[in-house]
This record gives sequence, structure tokens and C-alpha cells, in this order.
Amino acid sequence: MKIVKQSGLIIFLVGLAIFIGTIFTGSFSLTKGELDTFLKEQNYKSTVIADELTKAVVTSEDLNIFQFSSRVIQAYENSNNYYDALIAKYDAEKNWDKKGAQFQYKISGKLHSLSFTLAKKSGKGFAVENTGLAWFLTFGLGILGALLFIVPDVIILGKPGIKNNGIFLNAATNRGWIGWFAFVFLVTFYVLLYFYPDFIVNWVYLVDPISQSISNNPASQWFLYGFLYCVVMTVMAVRMYIKYRHNKYQILRTTSVLFFQIVFAFLIPEILVRFEKPWYDFKNAFPLDYDFFFKWNLDELLSSGGFGLFILVWGIVLTIVVVPVMVYFFGKRWYCSWVCGCGGLAETLGDPYRQLSSKTLLSWKVERIVIHSVLVFVLVMTGFALYTFFYGADQVLGIKTQTIQDIYGFLIGAIFAGVIGTGFYPIFGNRVWCRFGCPLAAYLGFIQRFKSRFRITTNGGQCISCGNCSTYCEQGIDVRAYAQKGENIVRSSCVGCGICSAVCPRGVLKLENGPEEGRINPTDVLLGNDVDLMELVNKK
Repeated sequence: MKIVKQSGLIIFLVGLAIFIGTIFTGSFSLTKGELDTFLKEQNYKSTVIADELTKAVVTSEDLNIFQFSSRVIQAYENSNNYYDALIAKYDAEKNWDKKGAQFQYKISGKLHSLSFTLAKKSGKGFAVENTGLAWFLTFGLGILGALLFIVPDVIILGKPGIKNNGIFLNAATNRGWIGWFAFVFLVTFYVLLYFYPDFIVNWVYLVDPISQSISNNPASQWFLYGFLYCVVMTVMAVRMYIKYRHNKYQILRTTSVLFFQIVFAFLIPEILVRFEKPWYDFKNAFPLDYDFFFKWNLDELLSSGGFGLFILVWGIVLTIVVVPVMVYFFGKRWYCSWVCGCGGLAETLGDPYRQLSSKTLLSWKVERIVIHSVLVFVLVMTGFALYTFFYGADQVLGIKTQTIQDIYGFLIGAIFAGVIGTGFYPIFGNRVWCRFGCPLAAYLGFIQRFKSRFRITTNGGQCISCGNCSTYCEQGIDVRAYAQKGENIVRSSCVGCGICSAVCPRGVLKLENGPEEGRINPTDVLLGNDVDLMELVNKK
């Protein structure tokens, strides 16, 4: 079995190496006719951009993606700079009509995204012309190798039950060189995905046939991400099934998050696009879905007829009715550990790193400040967005609505949720985003703490203070401190993953939904004769 595992690791690393190397393959250029077709599709009114792009990409040279991107970006910058100069000139001349006429020729958008759109139409080479083979040598070998590495654990691990021996001596799970390599790879991937999508256009080519079959559209970098997300979760779910095969709760929970990610977050939205309906993830609740109330989204939904109106109503009902009612009966675990895609990735891909979550008092203080600050930020931003939508203004209190949306999208939506939230798994644990940044987790946490039937009950008489529960709590809760006192665990941050219960060798911990009364029962310290013990016992 060890030979099979080692062979799987080699196959996986070969697939990963080819996947990374694919970025540097192929060439990019256009003919004049192809460029003219692209300019017509984009409805560019400027003749300057046509001339600049012609000089940049209509060439017999074999440009790699980095050279191509540099030339395209320079072309867009030259075009916009040309019209900026004219705007400044006419402004100085006070020729307002000519000044206003120049704005229609300026091209907005992120430069690397503009470059990506053109690169998708320009690629030639291995990834474009041999997509099936390229997919097998990258995704195929990666999946095969990972499964060959994981499945033998059924035998190697022996009888069902948690076995974490040596986890703090492993370079992959204790911030060793393997962990740092995984950290660098994940962070680099998210930086490329969010900010340099044109650099990974060859990866996008690999999933073009899959995108065409589902949505009847060429793949974007976001389709690539969604497909890769589902593949990684599926493979790592196999690992979860093997590791936690003694625990039905973990099996069901893993199956649930896998189902909701593949069906609700990936397949249904793409199928909706095929039928020319708005792309929408029906499980994604506000404020995690922070742009739901943005003007562009509301306009799109309202212009989509009855189905768009249904999505709008469902999104509101989900946030203000379904979410709090479900949290009341089942705690925030129903969403964070059974439905949410972010939680699903954290519980599958991130499971090997859960012990790295900081348990310090300082971390807890920072957590409370940061996550509630993000919640306030998104609520203020949403207020601005709704004001903009209903009153047609572009600013509130002198602050431009678009500016605050851009700041949130960059700092929270991209850097925090993506680069840090997932990229930092191997260094800071698997729930960095859920614990410190997710505004929906903060909203659910308020309800769970003050108005919910959920708690984790403890049997202090059975606790042997092994510390497994605290060590593997991904939310940084000192579970052992509660267990030693036989005190119920009721915390805003608890996502009800149930791992503390799964790793307990004595069955001390149990996830329960019960009456609100007596849910929070801090242990009283009795000094002297201040308390009538019989009266206290009768009350309890």
C-alpha cells in the first residue's frame, strides 16, 4: 500500500508540474480580420485602439502570454492616454462639447481582464489544439495521483477512528517546507485568478469543452475556478470519508457540502446561463453575497422578468427569514458546515491544517474586532448601494458609492476571502476567512449566541484533559476548558463542525439542539457560605 501511495504522489506531482508549465506554452497573435471581428464584438468606437492593437498583436511573431499581455495593456493605455490628453486640452479651452465627446472613446475595465478577453481569441498551441490530452495530463493525472495517495489509507490507517499521530512532526501539517510550498502555490494561484487572469488563459482553455457542454459558452477564469473548486472538494471529500468513516455526522456533513457546492454553486448557475437567465447561486445568502444589492445586479434581475424577480425575492427571504429561523433551530452549523462553499473547501482541502488555528486570547480579541468590522462595512456599503439605486445619486455624504464598493471588492472580496482566506490554510489554519472575515458568519454568530437552540453539551466527569478537542478546533475555541467544567459550549464563532466530538476518545462532547433555557450554564465559583446550596441545586 505504501508503494501505491508513493506512486500516487509521484503521479500527482507530475500532473501539477505539467499544469504549472502549461502557463508558459503556446503563442498568441491575431490576423487583421480576427482583430476587426473582436473590435466589432466589443463595440469600440475609438480608431486609436484599433491602430494600437493592430501594432501590438497583428504579427507573425510567436508571442508568449506575458509578451502578449504587455503589448495589449500598453495598447489600451496608449489609447486612453490619447483621449485623456484631448480631454485636458478641451477642458483648458473650455470647449465642453468636444471634451464630453471624448469620454465615449475611453475604455474602462481592468487591464489584465481586457487582455484576457483578447487572449482567449488569440491562443495557439498545445492547450488550445490538444485540449483533451492537455486536460488528462493536468487535471486527469492530478486527480488520479491524489486518489492513489488517499485511498490506501483505508488499509494503512487500520480500524476506523481518528489517528493524528505525528501531525506536528509532518512538514505538510506543521508549517514545514511542504506547508510553505502549498502556501506559496495557493497564494500565487489566487493572485493570478483575481488580478492577472490573462496569465492563466491556457488553464482556462483546458475547461472550455466542459463549459461549452454545460452553459454553451466559452470558459472564463471563474468557470475554471468553479470547476477546480469542485474537483478539489470531491477528491478531498474521499479523504474525509476515509478518515472519519467511524463518524456518521462527518460523513453526512461532507456529503452535504459537496452536494451544495457541485449542484447549487456550480451546475445550476451555469445551466441558468445556458437558458439566458441570470447567473445565481441559490444558497449564497447576503451579506456573504455582498453585491446582491448593487445597482447593476438589481437592474439585471428586474430586467430578467419573472425569474429575475423570483431571485430577488428569494435572496431577501433567505437573508431575513430562512437564515435566522434555521440558526434558531440548528445553530450556524446548518449553513457554515453543511451548505456553504467556503466552509466546504475549508472542511475538505483545509482539514489537514485545522490544528494550526490560533487558540490565543489575542486571536480571539482580533477575531471579534475584525469580523464585526467587516459586517459593519458591508452593511454601510449596502446602504449606500440601495440609496444609489432608489435615488439615482452616485454618492452619499460626499462619498462615491462605486468607490466604497471597489474598496470592499478588492480588500474583502479578493484579498481577504481569496488570497488570505484560502491561501493561508497551510500557515494559519483552515477557517481564516470564516473566523475573521465572513460577514455572514458574524450575522449567524449573533443569532446563535443569543437566540438559538444549539449547544455542545459536555460530560466533565469523563474528560481526561487530553486536549484533542481544543487542538483540532478550527475556530480557535478552547473546548477543553468547557469540557473540564462540564459546561455547555455556546460561542458565536462555533460552526458546529463536530470535529471536537469526533476526536474525543471518551465521548465527552455532543452536538445538540434543545430548549433555550439552561443552554448557557457557566460554572459558579462558590466561596464561603454566601450561597444556599440546596436552593442552587433545586434551581438547576
